[in-house]
Amino acid sequence: MTTVMKSELNLFQSYKFPRTRYQGSKYKLQAWIKSHLETLDFETALDAFSGTSSISYIMKEMNKTVHSNDILKFNYYIAKALIENSDEQITKDNFNNIIKKREGYDYLSFIKDTFQDIYFLEEENEWLDIVIQNINQLKNENKKAMFLWALFQSCISKRPYNLFHRKNLYVRTSDVKRNFGNKTTWDKPFEEHFYKFIKEINSAIFDNQKNNKAYHSDIFELDIETDLVYFDTPYIPQKGTLTYYRDFYHFLDGLTNYDDWHKEIDYNTKHRKLQSTYNIWEDKKNIINAFENLIKKFKNSIIVISYRNDGIPTIKEISDILKKYGKEVKIETIDYQYVLSKKQNLKEVLIIGK
Repeated sequence: MTTVMKSELNLFQSYKFPRTRYQGSKYKLQAWIKSHLETLDFETALDAFSGTSSISYIMKEMNKTVHSNDILKFNYYIAKALIENSDEQITKDNFNNIIKKREGYDYLSFIKDTFQDIYFLEEENEWLDIVIQNINQLKNENKKAMFLWALFQSCISKRPYNLFHRKNLYVRTSDVKRNFGNKTTWDKPFEEHFYKFIKEINSAIFDNQKNNKAYHSDIFELDIETDLVYFDTPYIPQKGTLTYYRDFYHFLDGLTNYDDWHKEIDYNTKHRKLQSTYNIWEDKKNIINAFENLIKKFKNSIIVISYRNDGIPTIKEISDILKKYGKEVKIETIDYQYVLSKKQNLKEVLIIGK
């Protein structure tokens, strides 16, 4: 049942980057990274693996011209909503039109039919089918991106571990004692989550008077020259398993391609993930070559790389490549513990090549 929201949405209040629940996000490291970016001389910047756009956002705050890129389409829409968008806001009427069925429209039931008992309850799947199809009818691309951002956040808020890595709806529905998660949050109606995140995205929009752009591209195919490039590549630890972002968040990527989602699913998997694709950043044997090619491609820019002290390749190996292409290298570190990581003595690292 649709509940029409009657309270006003906040329009153009003081802006603030919305808190994010994505694994590996630099949200909590924004201030530290910004303190080092402020020591560098640049006016234009490329965030090559933008993810949640948390670093793009602080560079936008610094009044730089920001280009945000990510190969995952849902991350592209995040950048479009937060970085490229400078003035669009979602009104109460906009919101209410998105959450209700339109008369005469023949709605598909793809999520309800495909993801039964996997991630969400049946009525929640029905709600998602309606809302995503309404969003896709929007002509305003920035508002579409804002609605998608709020929908992504709503989906992960209702997921154990905030991930889509396995079929585990039973974790929500089983009547057992839990030592993790928040059943109240999981069981809160989608509509309430959605409204909350619309308010958050409205409060994050600001205009830095620059022509900022979002891109959806393999970084090696992106033809952009900027004063500075920031790399936060997928990360391979020396021990343990790496984070497969596409597999962890495949459901969100599927939402961005609703009409053709069925063509991309691996139906041999219980949780209906997307078909696997090769990613050189997940290949231990070839990742050092990827860094070499990436640094070579952007050798004329200041290069800033977010990294950790236990990665493949090593900090020294990356530094040596930067020096090979004429860079003076500076290393900055800070102690940091990632959510869901059991490793101790981890350090977040910034490798700066000028």
